[in-house]
Formats: sequence, C-alpha cells, structure tokens
Amino acid sequence: MELSSLLHELHLSSSSERPLPSHPLPPITELLSQLQKKLIGAAGNASESSSRIGQVEHLFQAADPDWLFSPVSDDQESGWAELRAAYRSVISALIGCASLPLCEDDCSSLNASAYQSVPSRAAAVSSALTALLGNWDEGGGARRADEGMTGLLLAVAPPICLFSVTHFQDQAWTSAASRTAARRLHEALLRAGGWRDSAHLLTGDQGAADGGILGGVLDVLQPQLTRDSWRRCEAVKLLFAWTLLQVTRPFLSPFLPRLLPPSLLLNDHYRPENCMLGVRCLHHIVLNTPAADLRQFNRAEVLYQALFKHLYTSEAAVVQLVLSCLLDLLLVLEKPPSSSCHRKPCRHDDVLRLVLTHMEAEHKVALRRVYASALPLYVERVGVAVCRHLRRLERVLLGYLEVGDPPEEASRLKILEALQTTTTVAWPRMPSRVDALLRCLLRLLVDVSSDSRLGDSVRQQLMDGSSASLRLLDACSGGRVQRLLLQVDSSYCSSQVLSCLATVTAERQHT
Repeated sequence: MELSSLLHELHLSSSSERPLPSHPLPPITELLSQLQKKLIGAAGNASESSSRIGQVEHLFQAADPDWLFSPVSDDQESGWAELRAAYRSVISALIGCASLPLCEDDCSSLNASAYQSVPSRAAAVSSALTALLGNWDEGGGARRADEGMTGLLLAVAPPICLFSVTHFQDQAWTSAASRTAARRLHEALLRAGGWRDSAHLLTGDQGAADGGILGGVLDVLQPQLTRDSWRRCEAVKLLFAWTLLQVTRPFLSPFLPRLLPPSLLLNDHYRPENCMLGVRCLHHIVLNTPAADLRQFNRAEVLYQALFKHLYTSEAAVVQLVLSCLLDLLLVLEKPPSSSCHRKPCRHDDVLRLVLTHMEAEHKVALRRVYASALPLYVERVGVAVCRHLRRLERVLLGYLEVGDPPEEASRLKILEALQTTTTVAWPRMPSRVDALLRCLLRLLVDVSSDSRLGDSVRQQLMDGSSASLRLLDACSGGRVQRLLLQVDSSYCSSQVLSCLATVTAERQHT
C-alpha cells in the first residue's frame, strides 16, 4: 500500500509517497486523529482491526520522519504539545487493539482460551510501534538531541514500554512470535532514546534534568492499581513488579509513596502467588530505600506488621520470603540485640520466639527446611541475646537433629550450623546442656554412617558439622566432651564414626 492510498482512504489527499515542497502533505496531527478514530472503531472486528494496524505500520515505514515529527503550530511549545497528544492518542488506540480481556470480578481468573486471539494482534501492534521508533534512528544522535523530539519520545515511551513488557514475558496471553516481536519493540525503544537497559530507561542518569520514564509509567499504571481494580487484569501486577524491581538506589526513594501502597496490596492478597510477589516487592523496597525514609511516617512499622502476620501461614514459599525480608527490615527498625548494651526484648526476639514455637510443632518437610535454613541467620543476628530463648532453642535443635531429611539432609545441615552459632555466642550457658547435645550428636553420627540413602558428599558434610559442633562444645565445657567420649564403646561404632570422634580428641590434645 502506498502512502497516497492510505491518505485517500482517510479522506485526505496527496499526490506522492514522499512529501515534496510542491505537494505538501496534510498535517500529521490530522492524520493521526483519523487513524485513532478508525482504530477505536475497528476494535470489535478482528479483520478490520488487523487492517488498520497494518495501515499505521505502513505510515510509519513509508513517511518522511521530518513530516512525522513536524509540529503544526507556529508556536513551537504548543505545536510540540499537540504532537505529543496526537501520538499518545494513536498509540493508546493501537495498544487497545491488543488489550487483554478483563476478569468479570476480582476473585476469578480467565482460562488460557480467553487469550487465544491476543498474541497475533500483539505481534502486529509491536511491529507497528517498532516501525515508529525506527524513525528516531534515521536522524542519529542529532534527532535524539533535539529537545522537542526528546520530549515526544518521553511522552510515548511509557505506554510502549509497558506494552512490550506485557508481551515479552512467558504468559498465557503470549506466544513465541508475540514475545519475539515484543522484545524487538523493547530493544527499539532503548535504541531510540539511547538507553543502556531497562533500568536506565526507567530512571535515566543520576542528576539528569529529563531523567527516565518511571513517573510516566506509574501514571499509566496507577489507575489500574487500586484495591478494586488490580485483580481484574492479570498483567497489571506483573507490570508493577517488573517496574519496581528495575529501580534501585538512589532512584527509588522519591517514588516511595507511589510504590509502597501497591506492594502492600499484593502482600495482603490471599493467593500465595500474589502474596509472594508482594513480599518480593517489599523486600526490594527495604533493600533500596534509605532507612531514614523507611522510618518516616512509620512506614517501617507498617511493613513489619504486614510481614509478621505471614509467619502464621502454612505456605513454605511465603514463609521463606518473609523471613528473609524481615531479617533486613529489622535492621531498619532497631539495632541488633547483639550490639545493644541493655539487650531489652525487641522485635528480633518476637520473630525468633515465634519461629522456634512453630518449629517445635512443625511436621511438614518443606516448612521444616525453610525454618531450619533461616535459624542460623537469626541466631547470629541476636547474638548473646539468644540466651533468652535457649530452652526452646535446645528442644528445637535436638528434635531436628533426630529426624532425618534424606537425601539432601538440608534441615540437619542447617541445624548443625545453628548449633555451632549458638555455642559460639552463648557459650557460658552451654556446659549444662552438653550431655543432651552430645548424646544427640553421637546418635546422629551413627545414623549417618549407616544410612545408605545418603550420598558420600552429604554424609561427609554431616560428619564434619557434627565434629565441629563437638569441638565447640568441648571448648566451652572445659574438656568435658573429651572425657565423656572416652566412655564410648567402640564396638558399636563404625570406623567412620571413630575417625570423626578422633578428630575431636586430637584437636583437644593439640591445644
């Protein structure tokens, strides 16, 4: 299709495919307005919509960039504003042709069949938008340096960015072809603005006047991120999470009031996948926002309460993310108990107490592994203040060391690490517990040496961890472990166990 044919169909006139001085083309804003109306009118008809998208792509490919990006008004400021509005409108209409269907309510979700027609339309829209962005490359750096062109690109970039991100992810509404087209569109957007990557696209350079497009992206997303609307479109939460996770220090803090509420909405949702997404967003905020900004307006306490309640859930994946996030958030709220002179009970104690309480009664393997992996970190954080929890902690250590978790033995390995940390930081309280811990460790060594389900590397790790624990217990008890080991009947022990115990005795004699 020639450009003249397109203009004729839109009831405009032109006698050549390229604009010439003797045959002036109509104002681009007028043509864009006509295209917008026709795209909106064709939204319900698949074949007509495809035809209109093709017309737009042809226009962007065939037309002279100087005409595509020429302000109509003599007043440059108002002319560029009109041009920006025209392009935003036609791009919005284009994206609307490939919009995702909405859920009927905020509780249900759509079947994959509901998205059947989306990938082909999304690929066509991506191709048309890629053609538009290709016009920025034709002028090279001079076009990008033009203030009006920069403003135009920053105006159209947010919806184009969100559209490309929506369709380059592996989701029910994408296909291999649509994902490829969307990735190509995203790369064209980065080239058009000279951005290095997606993070640079959103935030720009530090201290730069124009910055990135994060504000514009949030302007597009914000109306869809309300409590009543965000669940109706499956892509909204993914777009928000992708946007947030690209933004790091120091760019995140100024946008915190706009980023925190949607993250809390996701965190509070009853579905585990949404809750986990929310926790990841909150953790990213905690890691990339200055502590002073988080403490302002009591934000950190709000985050703490929102996360702490998830410790009562039985979803292992949620608990794992929450424990990791709380470990970083607690440093914002208070100093670690190990560094405090007064060592008053604090939120660290609340979290550790609840974790130990749940560990005692937990029987699900997945949750036991999650708790066991987090325990060494929390014990190390609270330091000598773990003495407040030592009775319950001892029961947990003994209980978890007695129960196997083959073939990886992840729980036992982490519990041995927790035992070593506890012995190191609370050594004055450990001598009275040596007998019970020694019996448990000896049983562990015997079990491990005869368990055929374990690989050699896992068996060796368990024996090394047990040996290290025995050496620490011996050191804090003044050699009591060594004296008790002399009472062990070697006839009931394998050579591996005896070799392991010999390392404890040998190191004691050496010291």
